[in-house]
Order: sequence, then structure tokens, then C-alpha cells
Amino acid sequence: MSSSATSLRGVAPGVLLCIAIAVSAVALERAESAVTGRAWLEALVIAILLGAAVRSAWTPGPRWAGGIQFSAKFLLELAVVLLGASLSAAMIVAAGAGLFAGIVIVVAIALPASYCIGRIAGLPKRMAMLIACGNSICGNSAIAAVAPVIGADGEEVASSIAFTAVLGVLVVLLLPLFAVRLGYVGYGILSGLTVYAVPQVLAATLPVSSVSAQIGTLVKLVRVLMLGPVVLALSLFASKLREETDEPAPAVTAGDRPKPGRPPLHRLVPWFIIGFLALAAVRSMGWLPDAWLRPIAASASALTVLAMAALGLGVDIRSVIAAGPKVTFVVTMSLLVLAAIALTLIHILGIF
Repeated sequence: MSSSATSLRGVAPGVLLCIAIAVSAVALERAESAVTGRAWLEALVIAILLGAAVRSAWTPGPRWAGGIQFSAKFLLELAVVLLGASLSAAMIVAAGAGLFAGIVIVVAIALPASYCIGRIAGLPKRMAMLIACGNSICGNSAIAAVAPVIGADGEEVASSIAFTAVLGVLVVLLLPLFAVRLGYVGYGILSGLTVYAVPQVLAATLPVSSVSAQIGTLVKLVRVLMLGPVVLALSLFASKLREETDEPAPAVTAGDRPKPGRPPLHRLVPWFIIGFLALAAVRSMGWLPDAWLRPIAASASALTVLAMAALGLGVDIRSVIAAGPKVTFVVTMSLLVLAAIALTLIHILGIF
């Protein structure tokens, strides 16, 4: 009992600091919505920026470190588990076989293409993968979900989310220019395939038509389904991303050599990915009451904002600014590639 109390005292200051930043971020998002009519920057983006601002003005000492690390790691992983409740096999059925297959193909092409663009531009492997997943799947949520799997640090996450969020806003503003050319259905598909978050899809499509909004939201939700397989694959094959270093690997002695045999499942796949897939399966089987979905989604969102505040507290703002031009270029090129692939799919489907 005393051990638990000691552990709680060890993490409490840092967690409370992260909660204060997260609450401030949510308040600023709501103020932004009240003033402009919509939240152009999500609370999780604001949380990273606030955390980085605090870190720039004051370096948290050892008293805060335990709680900040707990929030950035465990609470983020718990948020990933809860994201599983947002996925359902019913989305696949609703989309139809042709459109679903097209969405899978778009993600399958866009993700490696975006990663290659990042690497060619000189981004580190982990940051290139974060941007690729963010652009190809579901923006900030994908970045947050992939980060613990590939061992990305706070600065990589902050850079990826901050600049991706800004470009995401520009996409919402510019995308309606395609509406007349594509028609309501085609424009809805394009929005669902290129816009990062569901609220942004609604912002881009509702001014055009309700049909575009319905189709765009459906396509976006099915696109989010790709997060599960992608994160699972990365958890199995992301060792090179985790081990990225400029230093030579230490020599391995006979006593240090790994024993033969396949590692157990929990070593290959992190616990939170197993939890994510399990919760998605429970939702698909109808065992998760509908009344629970909204509270679970709200909890996942709150934990993610809290974790982003913790990541922001570990960010050197100078490093993020230095990475800005390169990240902006990669995000822009990735978005153009994604849009080109999406337009090709729409053309193949015969919508325009």
C-alpha cells in the first residue's frame, strides 16, 4: 500500500501539470470556436504548443519528470486502446466493396509514397513515418497512435502535428474549389480521402451539400479503419525506426546473444495495440453498448490532449522551428500525392 502511495506521489505533480495545460488547451479551442465559428486548431495541437511554450520558459525538475513521462507514455497508450471503440466492421459494409477496396489502395499507395518523400527530403525515419501516417490515415490521431509504436520522441511528434495541422487547415479552405468539377459525390469522396479529421471533413463539405458531407464522413471513417492494420504492421516491423542512430551498434558478446526462437506475442505487439484491436472487435460484434461510445471517445480525446501536453513539455521549440521548412515541404508534397491518388480513384469509379 505504501509503495502505491509513493508511486502516486511520484507521478502526481507532473500529471497535474499536464492536466492544467490540457484544460487550458481545451478552453482555448472552445474560445477559438466561439470567436471564429469553428476550431481551426484542435486542442491536442494547442496542448503541444502550450507545453512547448512552458518548456521554453521553465525547465521542469525531477519532481515533475515522473508524471510527465507517465502522461506521455502510459496515458497515450491507453488513449490508443480506447480509439479501438471508434472502429466498426459496419463501416466497411456501408461503404460498399468497390469504394472500400479503393480506400485501402489509396492508403496503401499514399503511405509509402509519403514516407519516401520524407526520407528523400532528409527527414529522420521516425518523423517521416509519422507524417506519412498522419497524411494517409487520419491526421493527428494517427500520429499520436503511431508515435509510441515506433518510439518517436516529443520533438518529432510536435513537429509532425504542428505543421501538419496548419496544412490541414489550408486544405479545408482550398478544397471547395474542386466541388463544381467533381460534383457532390466525387467531392465528398475527395474530402474524405484527403482531409485529416472528421470535423474538418464536415467543415469542408457541409457548405457544399449534405450529400457531400454524408459521403465524405463515411469515406473518412472507413479510412480511419486503416489505422488498426497499419499500427499493427508497424508494431511488428518497426525495429529499424526505433533503433535509428548515427552511432555504431555495440559489439554483441556470446553471453548477450538472443536465444533462438520466436519472441512471445506481447513482445512483438505492444499491449495497447492488442487492446486497440480487441476493443474494435468487441465493437464490431455489437457487444459494446452504444451508450458507452460517446464517453469512451471523450475519454480517448481527453487522454490524447493530456499526453500531447506532456510531449510538449519535452520539446525544445528551437528544434521544432528548425525542422519547419523541411516538414512543411514534405507535408505539402505528400498531400499533393494523396490528392492525385484520390482523384485517380474517383475517375476509376466513374464519378467524373
